[in-house]
Amino acid sequence: MDRLRSAFNRVIKNKQYSRFTLHSTEDGEGHAEIKLSDDSGEPDDQVDGSPSFRPAAPRQHWRNLCFYVLGMLLIFGIGYMIAYASQNKHQGEPVRCEPQAKVVTGSQTQVTSAPVTAAAAPAAPEETELQWKDITQLLKQKLTSQSFKTTLSDFNLPRHAAGSEEDENLGERIVNEFKMQRMDPWTDVHYVQLQMPNSELPNSVYFGSSVFKPEGYLSYSFPGTAQGKLVYGNYGRKEDLEVLQKNNIGVEGSVVLLRAGKISFAEQVDNAAAKGASAVLIYPDPEQHSYRHDTPLYGHVHLGSGDPYTPGFPSFNHTQFPPTKSSGLPKIPAQTITAKDAITLLQNISGPEPAASSNFKGGLPAITYRLGGQENITVEVNNILVNKKIHNVFGVIKGFTDPDRYVVLGAQRDAWGEGYTKATVGTTVLVELAKAVRKMVDEDGFKPRRSIVFASWSAGEYGSVGATEWLEGYMSSIDKSVFTYISLDGVVLGRGSFVASASPLLYSLLEGTMKEVQDPFGSGSLHSMMGKNNWEAAVMKPMTVDDSAYPFLAFAGIPSISFHFISPNTDSYLYYGTDLDNKDHLNYQTSQKTSEMTVAAAQVAGQMALRLVHDHLLRLDTTRYGSVLTNAVAQVYKRLVQLSMSGQLKDVSPNWLNQARGSFQRATSGIKTAIGNTDLTDQEACRILNDRIMSVESTLLSPYVSPTETPFRHLLFGRGPHTLASIAESTDMEDLRIQLALATWNLQGCANAMMGNIWDIN
Repeated sequence: MDRLRSAFNRVIKNKQYSRFTLHSTEDGEGHAEIKLSDDSGEPDDQVDGSPSFRPAAPRQHWRNLCFYVLGMLLIFGIGYMIAYASQNKHQGEPVRCEPQAKVVTGSQTQVTSAPVTAAAAPAAPEETELQWKDITQLLKQKLTSQSFKTTLSDFNLPRHAAGSEEDENLGERIVNEFKMQRMDPWTDVHYVQLQMPNSELPNSVYFGSSVFKPEGYLSYSFPGTAQGKLVYGNYGRKEDLEVLQKNNIGVEGSVVLLRAGKISFAEQVDNAAAKGASAVLIYPDPEQHSYRHDTPLYGHVHLGSGDPYTPGFPSFNHTQFPPTKSSGLPKIPAQTITAKDAITLLQNISGPEPAASSNFKGGLPAITYRLGGQENITVEVNNILVNKKIHNVFGVIKGFTDPDRYVVLGAQRDAWGEGYTKATVGTTVLVELAKAVRKMVDEDGFKPRRSIVFASWSAGEYGSVGATEWLEGYMSSIDKSVFTYISLDGVVLGRGSFVASASPLLYSLLEGTMKEVQDPFGSGSLHSMMGKNNWEAAVMKPMTVDDSAYPFLAFAGIPSISFHFISPNTDSYLYYGTDLDNKDHLNYQTSQKTSEMTVAAAQVAGQMALRLVHDHLLRLDTTRYGSVLTNAVAQVYKRLVQLSMSGQLKDVSPNWLNQARGSFQRATSGIKTAIGNTDLTDQEACRILNDRIMSVESTLLSPYVSPTETPFRHLLFGRGPHTLASIAESTDMEDLRIQLALATWNLQGCANAMMGNIWDIN
């Protein structure tokens, strides 16, 4: 240090410094004089008026400068090391905290310091992700029978028909509920055509001297008057109408009397119309509908969903489209009558009796159930179209990783009458689940990766009108965002059994959920209640066209599920479509345990939804499509072989479709392998895999059919000539060739989409 100090002083005392003197010239301009001096104070030598100076030796100057630079660097380094050591020392020392304490002295309050010595506060622990067991436990704690009982009572209204003031007010209440939960609610408004009875000209049925003026009706019936011979056709299934033909009872030009059940009203009318019937009458038979014989029956006969007067596009306001109609609208009148009216008809009908094996005999007392075909009857339907404004209501709990991907839980809000089972229960589950999940996020640290959308639909009684209009409005992007739809309609119809209808992609998710949800009134799980070893055969039912989840699956290509707690040995709820769908009747079906059953239903829906938004990978099992697809292809293969052997079909190989099926199977195996080779904590890798999984259902929609003519485009679960089931029954060889080629490439295209990158496609 002494050497450094000496060097520094020598640099400072160096003779090389100057003084500048500014002098003014006669012209006013200034000039500078430079005088170089040393520290000795000796006078400068002058030579001819020129300044003289004695510079230091160059070698001495550069050596001193180097010492100066090195000294400065060394000082800076030492200072930095001292500061660093001092900082570490302070961090390791105890911290003295002196919080203020209040001391009350008389009327004075003094603030003193209470010294507290504490170790340095540890760093805040990293936020740990909730485990699945914790999530299910939290959901169970949040869903209580008492809260459900209160909400069921709040939403129970005597009337809330689609587009009515009561329906709109109920929608506003749901909006307010979602606002309270900070769910950013919004509404989707549509102007739809709903068919209703003409109050000035009621519908009528004329049979001999009897005239019936039924209160109930079938919306979207063909308006007009039809006459014909009265024929009894059981449920109106294809096999039922074949029984009539075998007994030489002509359906063409006849009015067919059918009992409600087994299939939808729309399918009953469509089947009868396909056989040439002039009109259809439908009544509730006591064998399935054990209620008062004068109970009116309501429903719709549109073999489709949504507003049938805007097929394939949404009914938004101010949209102008050419007049068009859905291909699913019937071309014959259809009307419901009461069981009391049906007794009058069946008592006076003649004709042969069907064989006992046909199961045509119903539950009306002292009725023979003859097939008819001799007595004339007239049906007059005067329904009119009414333009109604309907509101769909939405709320969302946004995901933290992929908020643009979401599962939708939906419930119908409207009803023909009280609609306690059809609408009130589902709406209650919707709202209570929203509250529960919101609390889990706010209070318990639950962070869903993906979003959950809660939807309240209007005009569900007319064929999922509100839901379908929403799908039509956002069809171009919805399949890239919505990965599952869970229907909450009719989730509680009774107690003692459980049924569901779903896309095969959701089978594994449902099975896992059933293993975790407790039997509401037993010691085991829901899975054990329905039989562990054969649960699929006991629980899973084909999804029907009147299922509120059906448009999401068959029209939009979204994996969908509906489920129901139901009484054993029943396949439907006997009070649907009547004014008897009320609280008392459901309480009777559940042994006064409706709120407890509703909690169990909420557990099923809630756990499925939370599982889908919690896991890194979507719980959609592509391998479960294997057996379903194989069975469908096998039926087509068998049919093609038969036609080829008979000579009816030439130059068509069944191997084409089978090869596409093999591509599909390899693609599912490829996804399974990719999952095993992927780091599931890698968000981008998981998103790519989830994209491949999400592509399955949407790419099974046929791109070769019109949504106007064939709205349900799904290759396996749709309706129309493009489906594998239809191809297996085709009798038109030219059409079969075309549909087989299109179906083959539809399936191959699905397999290609599942492969992901185009360069991975073989």
